Amino acid sequence: MLDSVSIGAAGKKISALITPDNTLNVLSQLEVARLVEKSNAAVYETFRRCALAALNTGAETDNTKQVLEQFRDFEIDVVQQERGIKLHLKNAPGNAFVDGEMVQGIKEHLFSALRDIIYVNNELLENSAADFHSSEGITNGVFQILRNSSVLKVHRSPSIIVCWGGHSINEVEYDYSKEVGYQMGLRGLDICTGCGPGAMKGPMKGATFGHAKQRIQGRYIGITEPGIIAAESPNPIVSELVILPDIEKRLEAFVRLGHGIVVFPGGVGTAEEILYLLGILLHPENRGLPFPLIFSGPASAAEYFGQIDEFIGLTLGKEAQGLYEIILDDPVLVAQKMRAGMDVVRNYRKQTHDAYYYNWVLKIDQDLQSPFKPTHQSMSQLSLRPGLAPNLLAANLRKAFSGIVDGNVKEHGIHAVAEKGPYQICGDPHIMKPLDALLRSFVAQKRMKIPTEEYIPCYQVVV
Repeated sequence: MLDSVSIGAAGKKISALITPDNTLNVLSQLEVARLVEKSNAAVYETFRRCALAALNTGAETDNTKQVLEQFRDFEIDVVQQERGIKLHLKNAPGNAFVDGEMVQGIKEHLFSALRDIIYVNNELLENSAADFHSSEGITNGVFQILRNSSVLKVHRSPSIIVCWGGHSINEVEYDYSKEVGYQMGLRGLDICTGCGPGAMKGPMKGATFGHAKQRIQGRYIGITEPGIIAAESPNPIVSELVILPDIEKRLEAFVRLGHGIVVFPGGVGTAEEILYLLGILLHPENRGLPFPLIFSGPASAAEYFGQIDEFIGLTLGKEAQGLYEIILDDPVLVAQKMRAGMDVVRNYRKQTHDAYYYNWVLKIDQDLQSPFKPTHQSMSQLSLRPGLAPNLLAANLRKAFSGIVDGNVKEHGIHAVAEKGPYQICGDPHIMKPLDALLRSFVAQKRMKIPTEEYIPCYQVVV
């Protein structure tokens, strides 16, 4: 319910008092008091930025600095009521409203941001309800966040396909991702993405048509984290938004919640996701565990996936290349293989007595779970050499790509690079040369950022 509205200059910014509907559970007086409390400035600022991103749903930009500057006067306050809370917005983006009413999907995203940011801080951190210092504790913490957001559906068979890919893709690649989503929707598969534009939006949009034709109530799950959502607002199709505390817990949420993964063309963020998953699947304890993984795109993406495949072969070896399949220009085949893969996953989960809704059996090393903080020192000290076990090398390569994402779109990285220059990535030439070649191809193909401005590399590969 929208209680009051005042429109700012030129109708571009709106102030309003709004009431939640069914996004938040019933709150106690103590919980309400905690929501109102603003003594923790860092938590409030995180919530303010995530709320701003939710209100900017559908905006296709990855310039965090530009968005924060444009809405630097945006404020959001939690107002205590006898029967719960309301949110008081000041100078909110006008595109979140239609004829004085907040768009329902945007309202849901807004209260999802409140739910996740406050829950993680108040319940998991301050009350020590989760141990984020051990591997088991991190996995349990991710579970608690997903359970609190109501995305874990106990009685549903495996059907969640995670779709990874770039926000900066061309029209042909976007249309292809949409067609794959459509074919998966026709086969009753649900879609989970990073919730932004491009290859994160296309599969969801296609699946809505497939689900509609089959009269299926599909699921469109968006998983993000505070540093990413500030740069990539949720796309309008996301119906279940979850904000994890950091990139590592976000990645773990993808692989614990999802039952198979389709990777579309992308850039460094997509390469980071691929290396994260390969680092898990290459672990000796995960051998034989079914996890359908397909790289797919239109025929024009053959060179892109060829470069990715070559890079993986040169750095991680043939075993890593055997963990995925590359399918070009065939959305039907991708959907058919994913549908068949769900039967294999379901049978395996039955045999191992693992839950359909959360992959507890999957072994993830704590090194892949602990937050990697990109700094000029940590980036230059990454161990990138052929002698490492493939799963460990994949984990370190993932960190290198994570740092580049940080320098490209996150406020922390942008400031650090502006102050100290590009991140230095050093290592053995057998690793550095393929890495440099892959990154150069991303730049040449304009896959680093949404191409609204000239890309200036935030990194330097030292061969």
